[in-house]
Amino acid sequence: MHPEDELITRTQADTMHPDAMEVSAMGNNAMSTEQCGSETENESVETKQHCSAKMHDIQNKVDANTEEMEGEQDIAVDTSIDDDNYNDTEADDEVNAQKAEDQIDSTILKNGDNNLHFVVSTVAYLLGVPKRIFENEYEPPKLDIYEELDKDKRARIIRNLCMLRTAVERNFNQINQQMRYAFKNLNTIPELVPVECIDSLIEDGVSVVKSNTKLNKYIIEFNKLISDRINNCKELFPIWLNWSYIRDLFIMPDGMTEKGVRNAANVYFTNRSRYPYQVYMNWRAADDGNILHNDRKFITLLYGRHGEKFTDISKVSDVRTSTKNNIYDFLEASTRTVLVVDCENSNPYKLCATLNGLDNNFLNKIVKIILYDDVHSSSAWGMLSSYTDIPVKHIINERIKQNKSLVDINLTAGVCKEFYRYDVDSFIIVSSDSDYWGLISSIPEANFLVMVEHEKCGPDIKSTLKDWDIFYCYIDDFYSGDTHGIMIAALIKEVRKYIDARIQLNVNEMMEEAYRTTRITMTESEKKQFFEKYIRPMHLRIESDGSVTIQLNK
Repeated sequence: MHPEDELITRTQADTMHPDAMEVSAMGNNAMSTEQCGSETENESVETKQHCSAKMHDIQNKVDANTEEMEGEQDIAVDTSIDDDNYNDTEADDEVNAQKAEDQIDSTILKNGDNNLHFVVSTVAYLLGVPKRIFENEYEPPKLDIYEELDKDKRARIIRNLCMLRTAVERNFNQINQQMRYAFKNLNTIPELVPVECIDSLIEDGVSVVKSNTKLNKYIIEFNKLISDRINNCKELFPIWLNWSYIRDLFIMPDGMTEKGVRNAANVYFTNRSRYPYQVYMNWRAADDGNILHNDRKFITLLYGRHGEKFTDISKVSDVRTSTKNNIYDFLEASTRTVLVVDCENSNPYKLCATLNGLDNNFLNKIVKIILYDDVHSSSAWGMLSSYTDIPVKHIINERIKQNKSLVDINLTAGVCKEFYRYDVDSFIIVSSDSDYWGLISSIPEANFLVMVEHEKCGPDIKSTLKDWDIFYCYIDDFYSGDTHGIMIAALIKEVRKYIDARIQLNVNEMMEEAYRTTRITMTESEKKQFFEKYIRPMHLRIESDGSVTIQLNK
């Protein structure tokens, strides 16, 4: 049997931590180790497009699914559990019900859903979930992420330390007996401890095996090494994710003391069947099924555990496959497609997410993107061309009257020009403005697909589009977790623009003015020494109220 399998299949009775014997009865109800309970999400079955005549019904189903997803966002998360009132019979019923849900969840994972698994796969790898779980196509953790992380020294070290900590927690009694009576150490008990983790750590420059060390001291040492090194893995997670919440999962409470280690063992063995794949983590386990089922569920629970509600669902889920297929069908049926954007009534970051989320083989059918922009729109529109391979034409519409934008009329004229002069037969209009219905209805020979946003698009235009069998979708449903690049670039660009407009400082001129005012005469050598010691190291100091001062060396 593979050492990782040993970590999962070892029975609780044989490996009970001596400080957790009083609660061992709870372990007899442990769930299947292959699936500790995958969560069933309230997702309806994906719709299929049969032909263009059924587009009206497809749009109704997409709208219904969207409303359902929006409703799910408002579900409150309660991660607490009262151990004193826990009932064994109720636990058995819940475990049986969860097993039934596992079968449904496995089918969803096999057939595909719109939830993502990047964060949960990364967390699972670092926590030491066995590789065979990643290799099982019915389980949430993804093998490609495992293989990528396994090349990263930072991630490998944390994974091996967590695997060793979990092994010691599970097999504490047997390991302790081997060390006390057979004079063995961790690296000589392969049937209880994954010695390949010890070997891998040595290769990565971390030595954990010590002589004459009590087993509790080993756990403390693991905790210390994990605490010291877990921040090295911060860059493995998206920038939008609260790192302190992730870090907390790996830190054993009061784990630098023997009392803290004993308390952690009690909590772990009391709720072992509720931990994902029964690996140790700092989690107040509740009956939430497999918390690593997908990014959406995990991050919602994680934020709820810290008293915060996670609402940006587009960062943890993607638009439905049926929506993408409808876009692909539209593009495939077209001869020449132009994507036109009303920059006043659209979001550059959401459009960037939409383009990133679509297959390039179909996007190649789009001959160009035309941005009809206004001087008061987001400056990020000027950066979109750097984040797509589609040619982008950026048109800034100057205002004649400051209170009247010309974007809508220029966009309308531009679409007509593309249709009649350049033989463009299909248009994707990115705007939530209902005024463009006049344009759409006036060119019945052209094909249109409309991309809108939830909060900006009213029910009347959506109803009209459905009545005319014109497909529309929401750009804020596409996965947006990888759009921080354009966001950061836009912010840096504006910060530099602000600084340049307010700070004009030439240090050479500054020093000449200082010499003249002070009437000090210095040789060139003295001037250079002064400059290197006091001027070159100067830096900005940012106060708590946001004010900035320039600090010189003293």
